[in-house]
Amino acid sequence: MKTYHLPVVVEVDEDGVFIVSCPLYKGCHSYGKDINEALANLKEVAEMCIGEQQETNVNQFIGVREMELSINLSA
Repeated sequence: MKTYHLPVVVEVDEDGVFIVSCPLYKGCHSYGKDINEALANLKEVAEMCIGEQQETNVNQFIGVREMELSINLSA
């Protein structure tokens, strides 16, 4: 058995649904009504993604950054 430590991006949409994704794998996204449900669903998807892709084809996770953007909305 191999243990993976995967980065997870967590968002909440306008309806309060938690959206989670693992940027290492294409299509590795899921959601849930709370964070625990979303992460449990993502674990299932991640297992499928790991099973389908060869480890040499995995994206390299660098990190998360925040970008500041000022926009003039009075046009």
